[in-house]
Amino acid sequence: MTAPETARAPGTPYDVITVGRVGVDLYPEQTGVGLADVRTFAKYLGGTATNVAVAAARYGLRTAVLTGVGDDPFGGYVRGALRGFGVDDALVTTVPGLQTPVVFCEIFPPDDFPLYFYRRPVAPDQCLEPERLDRAAVRDARVLWITGSALAVEPTRSTLFAALEERAGREVYFDLDWRPGFWADPAEAPELYARALRYATVAVGNREEAQVAVGTSDPDRAAELLLDRGVRLAVVKQGPDGVLARTATESVSFPPVPVEVVNGLGAGDAFGGALCAGLLAGRPLSRVISTANAAGALVASRHACADAMPTLSEVEALLTRQARQAVPAAVDAETKRSRV
Repeated sequence: MTAPETARAPGTPYDVITVGRVGVDLYPEQTGVGLADVRTFAKYLGGTATNVAVAAARYGLRTAVLTGVGDDPFGGYVRGALRGFGVDDALVTTVPGLQTPVVFCEIFPPDDFPLYFYRRPVAPDQCLEPERLDRAAVRDARVLWITGSALAVEPTRSTLFAALEERAGREVYFDLDWRPGFWADPAEAPELYARALRYATVAVGNREEAQVAVGTSDPDRAAELLLDRGVRLAVVKQGPDGVLARTATESVSFPPVPVEVVNGLGAGDAFGGALCAGLLAGRPLSRVISTANAAGALVASRHACADAMPTLSEVEALLTRQARQAVPAAVDAETKRSRV
């Protein structure tokens, strides 16, 4: 696979650096059955921070992921896959003695996709050390995308806060990314989320993640509380109820884009990559969120995560098809009303 031209030139700041998980996704090729009955698997690049970096690269952004891999064949696979997707692997640390994580899932469309993380006793992305942080790269990037799961374990927790200190008021997008199984004591999470929110300019998460971050799963109240914490944009994803985005002066919401769901995993990461691209391009909020919403739907209609991230032309084609389908439906509804 040849790396696209989105890879960063030497000395050029990144558009987006993401911080968090990487791994190898082994997804079943048989759906509707448990892992014990799966016969074959497909191998993909995965991990939420990694998926967002790949998704952002699809839109032509210069991206890198700050993460760790083991000194094993899967670590080599991860590095090669990142470069193949146009994501710089220069910020990926190889941690001796640990294995690159593997993730299995089960696929029960339309809305049940259990995940099984093989990350014990500790994953390389949980071993990032502050003294090895490329502070200049972190400081100069246009956006730092952080993840809640990166707060779960030291020393990566301290490394993440060191990265935030380098930002000095610049753009920080906080993916609330709640994985309770990663925490020795999940009760520690709200305080650490609150601390990270002090640096954030954008916060994005689902209802459960909002509950952890601000104590409520009500979308409007959660958005309000996130804005009170200092972010300029709060995005609350609501699954089958769509997505809500609010600033101090604007509120937009969209229902889900209808697709035939194949695998819902990775849809939120596709949303994140499109969100980065839209905000960095300075597009209107309604267009940013509608595009991100459609990007998530496209990935939900595909089997993989990172490998399935769409291009802008694919997203725009889906939005165009949706608009064309909406017109006849609206005309038909109006005709029925006129006959009553």
